[in-house]
Order: sequence, then structure tokens, then C-alpha cells
Amino acid sequence: MPVDPRPLALAIMGPTASGKTAFALEVAERFDGEIVSVDSALVYRGLDIGAAKPTGEERAHVPHHLLDVRDPWQTYSAAEFAQEARQAMDDIAARGRLPVLAGGTGLYFQALLEGLAAMPPADPALRQQIAAEAQARGWPALHADLAQVDPAAAARIHATDPQRIQRALEVFRLTGTPISQWQREARGQRLPYRVLKLVLAPADRDVLHERIARRFDLMLAQGFLDEVRGLRALPAMQAVPVPLDLPAVRAVGYRQAWEWLDGQGSAADFRERAIAATRQLAKRQLTWLRGELDARWFDPAHHQERLRQALSLFLGNR
Repeated sequence: MPVDPRPLALAIMGPTASGKTAFALEVAERFDGEIVSVDSALVYRGLDIGAAKPTGEERAHVPHHLLDVRDPWQTYSAAEFAQEARQAMDDIAARGRLPVLAGGTGLYFQALLEGLAAMPPADPALRQQIAAEAQARGWPALHADLAQVDPAAAARIHATDPQRIQRALEVFRLTGTPISQWQREARGQRLPYRVLKLVLAPADRDVLHERIARRFDLMLAQGFLDEVRGLRALPAMQAVPVPLDLPAVRAVGYRQAWEWLDGQGSAADFRERAIAATRQLAKRQLTWLRGELDARWFDPAHHQERLRQALSLFLGNR
């Protein structure tokens, strides 16, 4: 049987609070790797405590890529991520080191590992028109419009996700073809790496829920609300007409903190809503991960030996 010449890479996937960061650090240190973050919140500068961004000490031990690559008032598409992550992987491999992909953003993993369909470019005038409609009618109403023309996309996109609702409506209005159909059809070139996909997920959902609550309380103790106050005080953020529409502010925890600092609800309500939103995120991540049929699943609390064996078989004497 011919030897597969493609370079090796690891993909450490899983729901939020499942222990991906700690495991990725351990693996990268053990196998001479560098970490490529696959997380849509960690790309933003200033989203540190609430996004559980690796600390300066952790980054000093292991090089990290695609952290802090955009300001919080900017957007960052899956296509941009795929391009920059591919470049980071190529640079890591050229140094003779192991690319370790780690994160929980399914769309980013899909864009990088499988490629994206070649869809029409953004149309600024149409985007402005859709944004004006949203301001007049609200994003849930535009989500309902999307459900009429593209039920598959609407089922995948949350009614409070302006960026993706706007893009889906834009593509349909430009081409007459639903974005879900574009996505089903021919994708770009697949990533030329041999990738082992490892999913870290507690078998007991209650364990994950406890980890989520405990981690959020730790974030509060570390000064999460002061971090959000600092973001709100940035002149560029204050210049944004609707900051809650920004992808950075929509990150779980940040949206709920922003709303509470706007005067919505009590401190207890804020904590409960943030934890509930994080649990919902974990549920969506697990649903997506179940579709990754070539991924191997491990409970990080009980399958350490199996994990070590899987790594040894894949990486050999590296």
C-alpha cells in the first residue's frame, strides 16, 4: 500500500468548556506542535476573559495562531479564517512542527477542512438595503423572510444572528438560488493534510453543564464585567450604531453582559441567561459534531488511555 505523503495535523474539537484548550496545550508540547485557534470569539482583540482566551503564559509555552487578528468592531468571515488558517498550517508544517487545530466553531472547521462553495461576492448596496430593512422590521422578521425562501438555511441560522441572516438573504436576492443549495454544491479544494479529528465531550451532559457554570463564575471573579465595560468605552465601539449586531458582541456571555450593562434585568438574571446561552451553544456544537462521521469521540475524564493510544497510532514516533 503506498504511503500517504500528506503532512499530519490534529483537529481537537468539542463543545465549549470540554477541556479542549488544556488538551491542545498538552498535545502541542508533547509532539512539538503549534496551535491554530478555530474559535470565532478568540479572533477578536479584547475578548479575553469571557472567551477563555489562552493566557500569555500558555502562549509563551506553545505558539498560537489566529488569536487577536481583528478588532471587536470588525467582522471576520469563515472564508477569511480558512485562508489565514491554511497559511498558518503551511508555515507550521514548513518548520517541521505539527499543526494542532483546536476550537469549537463548526463553520470554521468546515471552511478549513472541506472548503467553501464559490458564492457571489458581497454587494455593499444590497447589504445596506437589508440592514435598513432590519432596522425597520427587526432581524427576527428578516429571519422569517429567509425561512420562506430557504428553510434549510433558516433552520441552521439563529434568528438573532444578523451577519448570517444578511448573507443568506443577500445570496438569494443576488442569484435566486438559496445559500443552502450553494453550500451543498461543489466546494473548494479540500485541505491537503491528513487530519485526525478528536472530539472531547463528557458523556454525561450534567457534567458539561456543571463545567459551564463553574467556568462562568470563575470568569466573573476574574473581572469579566470590567472587560466588557472596557470594550463599551472604546471610541470605535461607541461609534457603532447597533453594537449588539457585531459578531464580537454576540459571542455568548458578551451579549448578555452588554444587555445587563444597558440596564436589562438583574445581576442574577444576567448570570442565568449567560449560562443558559452557553449551554445552548454547547448543544448546537454537539449537534454539528455528530455529523462529523470520521471523528473519534472521547470523554476527557475517562478515556485518557484511549486518547493516548489514538495519538500514538496516528503520529507514530514523531
